[in-house]
Amino acid sequence: MGREIKRRLGSAGMGMTLFLALAWVAGGAEAFKYQYEFGSIRIPGAQADEPMRHEFSLELASQYIEEGAVAWTRGRKCVTCHTNGTYLALRPSLSGLLGKPSQEVRELFVKLLRGGVRQLGESRDLGDSHLIYIARGLAEWDAHVSGQLSAETSLALKQLFERQLPTGEWTPILDSWPPLESSAFQEATVAAMAVGAAPGWLSGLTDQRLKTGVERLKGYFRTVEAPHDYGRVVLLWASARLPGLLGDGEKAEILEMIRRKQRADGGWSIRTFAKPEQWGNGSRAEKLRSEAEFPDPPSDGHQTGLALIVLREAGVSAEDPAVRRGVQWLLRNQRQSGRWWTRSLNTDEYHFITYSGTLYPLLALHISGALPDLSSLDDRDQTHR
Repeated sequence: MGREIKRRLGSAGMGMTLFLALAWVAGGAEAFKYQYEFGSIRIPGAQADEPMRHEFSLELASQYIEEGAVAWTRGRKCVTCHTNGTYLALRPSLSGLLGKPSQEVRELFVKLLRGGVRQLGESRDLGDSHLIYIARGLAEWDAHVSGQLSAETSLALKQLFERQLPTGEWTPILDSWPPLESSAFQEATVAAMAVGAAPGWLSGLTDQRLKTGVERLKGYFRTVEAPHDYGRVVLLWASARLPGLLGDGEKAEILEMIRRKQRADGGWSIRTFAKPEQWGNGSRAEKLRSEAEFPDPPSDGHQTGLALIVLREAGVSAEDPAVRRGVQWLLRNQRQSGRWWTRSLNTDEYHFITYSGTLYPLLALHISGALPDLSSLDDRDQTHR
């Protein structure tokens, strides 16, 4: 089935994406901005007023995920948390559903790792934040695609712990881009997930320095408080992959917090998981407080998908009322392009958070057993092929 989905995505044609751009965006120069653009790939800018789909489309969501990652990889030639970093962190776990992830994206990660640069064709050294996302992506590939630890993943993790600060974390990116590059704490959770995902790496460690580094990372989470509730959510997610980060009581408290923040419509809003001043270095506070939706922010794809993933990986049943309500929100709120809408915390231009805000929902629906029967795709999506 995964191979069939991939074949159909490849044959759907790039013209479909442009058609969607013209169909649902109205008026003004801003309307024709592309969120991702390279070669024949043209993905229209994300808009809050994009119409909802009447029926869920796995095909369109998958095409958006694949094309966005490839366009960024080919055009920017770097790893970014919001697009191909998210792609390689999560897309491998959907291999059984959608087929093998893009080898091209993985190859870029390996080239940057071995070259020690943050972008092909330039000389700037690979930063800690970039290395963390490279390690996570390569580890997830090993776990879900190849099924065995690769030399590249071992190299990435070795380099990562060689750079670790004495306090257990890493130097965060200077320009804060919340939520995925927002603090040393958040990036340390990504590193922890890389350690937990790499098949056989932790259990096979013989290098005492690396063992000490892992324990130092665990100690960091035991001594440093999460900067906000979003940080607590991703810490709970990391604890499902790397044991020893949280006690049972702490896990229960975070689960209760997630349940408490679920909105009446069944979704979750990222803006209710931190005060404006708590995102990154606080520079987004003015922007966030000026938003028309600030008093009552709506549910969004990113946080709803993330909340469901974390609930499920923490052992909450797919039949739990909170999970079922969240799933229904996702199925009701997919947009015409196949995305789910999430407004950026940073700028009101490209809204790259809609990328994780689409991949998170796909994974959430998958692990909740809530994706519609794939055999119905042929009947439902004929008009888009």
